[in-house]
Amino acid sequence: MDAAGPLAVVLAGGLARRMGGGDKPLMDLAGRPLLSHILDRLEPQVSLLALNANDDPARYRPFGLPILPDSLAGRPGPLAGILAALDWAAGRDATHVLTVPGDTPFLPPDLVLRLSAATVAGAPAAIAASGGRRHPTVGFWPVAAREPLRAAIRDEGLRRVEHWVGRLGAVAVDFGIEPFDPFFNLNTPDDLTAAERILRL
Repeated sequence: MDAAGPLAVVLAGGLARRMGGGDKPLMDLAGRPLLSHILDRLEPQVSLLALNANDDPARYRPFGLPILPDSLAGRPGPLAGILAALDWAAGRDATHVLTVPGDTPFLPPDLVLRLSAATVAGAPAAIAASGGRRHPTVGFWPVAAREPLRAAIRDEGLRRVEHWVGRLGAVAVDFGIEPFDPFFNLNTPDDLTAAERILRL
């Protein structure tokens, strides 16, 4: 664990095609932007937050977060967002950084504690799992991996986060799914309705 406290980056660089396009983190969930719910979950767990987003950063300025665009051209996917997070963390002399996707409003309150504990115990990196599924974009990553990741994306065309997880030898940390899956993510309008039901629990 970094002495000044852990850093985290919300990955919001996707195109949200299944939601009809646009910025998923700005979608309304129970009267507030989806991103606000995510920040509520993360802020008590970390010392500093940033947002990975492309195009005009003005739309996210009301949240007061550093905006980190992909450092590689061509929208190569979530691995580019993880790389942007690693570059940002390196500039703050951090050893690790947490990433989470911009569509998961119910993150567990012990997410950072449990993922970072796995790395303290010797794991090179850690990702979340729940209900028999792995969530590779919910990861606690070593900053030392940034140049190998940059080369893998740029020179090898690596795109799948799960493949990067395998290369690093990251461990999966399992979280319970009662009364709901804390990594429930919003991909469709029906998911938005389901999330509103969860908030009423």
